[in-house]
Formats: sequence, structure tokens, C-alpha cells
Amino acid sequence: MFLSKLFIPISKNHPAEAKIKSHQLMLRTGMIKQSSAGIYSWLPLGFKVMKKIEQIVREEQNAIGAQEMLMPTIQSSEIWKESGRYDDYGEEMLRIKDRQGREMLYGPTNEELITDVFRASVKSYKSLPQLLYHIQWKFRDEIRPRFGVMRCKEFYMKDAYSFDLSDEEANKSYNKMFFSYLKTFNRLGLKAIPMAADTGPIGGDLSHEFVIIAETGESKIYADKNIIDINLNQYELNDGSLSKMREDISKIYAVTDEKYKKTDFDNHVKKENQMITKGIEVGHIFYFSDKYSKPMNCLIDDKDGKKTSVKMGSYGIGVSRLVGAIIEANYTKDIMKWPKSISPFDVVIIPSISKNNKENLEKAEKVYKKLKKQNIDVLLDDVDENMSNKFKKHDLIGVPYQIIIGSKSDGDNFEFKELNSQSEILNLDKIQLKLKS
Repeated sequence: MFLSKLFIPISKNHPAEAKIKSHQLMLRTGMIKQSSAGIYSWLPLGFKVMKKIEQIVREEQNAIGAQEMLMPTIQSSEIWKESGRYDDYGEEMLRIKDRQGREMLYGPTNEELITDVFRASVKSYKSLPQLLYHIQWKFRDEIRPRFGVMRCKEFYMKDAYSFDLSDEEANKSYNKMFFSYLKTFNRLGLKAIPMAADTGPIGGDLSHEFVIIAETGESKIYADKNIIDINLNQYELNDGSLSKMREDISKIYAVTDEKYKKTDFDNHVKKENQMITKGIEVGHIFYFSDKYSKPMNCLIDDKDGKKTSVKMGSYGIGVSRLVGAIIEANYTKDIMKWPKSISPFDVVIIPSISKNNKENLEKAEKVYKKLKKQNIDVLLDDVDENMSNKFKKHDLIGVPYQIIIGSKSDGDNFEFKELNSQSEILNLDKIQLKLKS
């Protein structure tokens, strides 16, 4: 992509309405544009990052055997009345009527809808276990949407649902998802802390939040510092290993403020290992047994031929929220530092250009073509602008690597720079190796 062709409306100034860094930077770099309070258009740069996050989430869900589907954004009120949540959910639910006067709603979550899908098709324990997920837009009419994509009304979310015969089998599904979440956040360059949490309006008696450390976070964290250093490589995707993973992690104290008790904290964590900070929730998993299947008459035949309510769990990751959370976890001053896995581009080529000398631009175009042939995602800054402004702009965008073509370039040797680091002179072959490593 040539910068001159990229739709990227960069602003020089901090937007007055943005209170946290991720919101400021996403608006300044033209990643998003507010449409109305708590609702945003995702422009090419922001959309590209979000889709990369989505793909990593998808790959890790598929890796544990979860199957992707797609449910609609608009749901019938009838299934919510069956579960008993229609009146209880509160004013965050956007309720509408179609032209026939039927009560509908814009889905804030999908427990009822997936239960309705499942009960229409699965009748026997022989079809279990099942893990189903989709990635779809949700809507919750937040009373005070704030912090940009961190707390907004319309958001993009992965939600998954497990179906099992027994509590024992359901716990195995829960462990699979637990493992998948830790792997997902690792690939996104995040240290996510799993913490025992309240179940909230979803319900059930088993729940974990996955929280990343950030001072702008809304969650208060009380934890043993050792939880940050969990080595996932010691666990494998089988029931025994995943059970050990849960056991090992449960021994390390980590709770949200709803679960915090000072005496427990002091008794379980050495003073020097006590961590009290703020964090951003990026994922939440629940086990709620038959909370939805029982009132909605979602029954299966067990091994004895008796009808029993299927056991269910729910597992959410805020895909759009992760864009802001990753910025909050990694920014330096006015520089977004994207993990390589989700950066909008792998590298940007920055040639020194003037009206009277296009030689550097011609060199840059040759390098651009060579890197594209290697399936490297390249941004070429072909705009006639002074180099100081170029560097400020690309530091702001946060592409992890820069190839600078100017006075220090010689033949096949170019100035190569990792974001926020010192530059070095490398030939193109070595640059390609670094970009592919």
C-alpha cells in the first residue's frame, strides 16, 4: 500500500473528548471515527488491526475443536422471556418492534439464542460435547459510554458456548477454553492474568476474568506476582494436562475487587509478592450448568435414556475492545507499539523525497516490490513531506519496523530501524530475514 492511497485521516492535535491514551491515539491516527455516543466507524487502519486480532482468536478457538457459526444481531424477545432474563436484563438491552409489532432486541449476548439453536438439533448425549462460537457485533445501551472502544455501545465480540452431559465433562470444556484464552492473549503480546470473578448477569457459580495490567483499567487487581510468569508450554491439550493447569493456576492468588478479602490476601501471598494494581478485562468465561437449558427445556437423552438438561458454559472475548487494550498496555508517550502479530503493516519504507529528486522514491518502489513478493505487508510513504514530519507520523502509527532511504543508503544497503530503537545499516536480504523472523 502506498501512503498517498491509504485512507488515513491523521490529526495533529489530541481530540478534546478523549480521556485515555488509546482513545486519543485511535482518533488521531484515523483508526476510528465516532458516529454517535459510544458508536464508531472503523476506518481502514483500525479495521485491519481488529481483523488480525479476530483471526488469532479464531485460530485458537479452532485449535481446541470449537466450531465457528454465525448468529444474527437481532433476536426475538420470546426466547429471552423463556429464560426469564427479558425483564431482568435492564436498560442496557435495546428493545425494538418490527412492522408487525413483534418485540425484538439487539443482542447484548447470545445464551438464549444458542440454546434455541442447540435444542432444535441435538437430542442425545452421543452428540456431546459440543463447542460452538461466533464472532459478531453486540449492542449494550451503556448509560455512560467512555474511553472510546473500551466501553462503547456497539462492539465486536467472540462468544463461545459449551454443551456437556455432566458437570465433570463441562469442567473439561471450561479448561479447554481457559487454555485457549491464555494462548490467544500470549499471541497478542499480552500478559493476561486469570482471576476468579463474579458471574454478573450471565449467572452461574464459576467464572474467571482475564485481565491485563493497565493504569487506565476499571478493574482492581489483587494478585501474587508469580501469576504473570505462567509457562503455558508445560501444558498440553488433553484433559489431564489441562486439569493440572487449572490446579496450578488456582494455587496462585489472583482476584478482582469483588472477590477480594484482605485477610485472604495477606495469608496467601508474601508481602514482597503482593501486587495491587488496575487492569483491563479482555476476556470472561462462565460455567452456569442448566441456568438456561432448564427453563428453556433444552433436554437430551442421557446414557440411561432419561431426559436431562444439558450443561452449558459461556466464553467471551472483546475483539474490538482488545484494540484499545493493546494500545493501553504498550504505548509510549505518543507512540503506539503494536505487537508484530497484529501490526497494521509489517514495515514502512520512508524515502527522503523532494520535487527535484525522485531517486530515493524510485529506490523505495524497487524495495517495495521485492518485499511484496516475499508476502511482507509493506507501507510505502510516497508523500512529499519533510523527514521530521514523516518520522513523527510513523512513530504515531506504530508500525514496528522502518526502512529509511536517504543519504545513508548505498546500493542494496539501507537504514533499518525498529520502532523506538537505534537504526543500523543492513542489506535487503538481512532486512527480509528480520522481518520474517
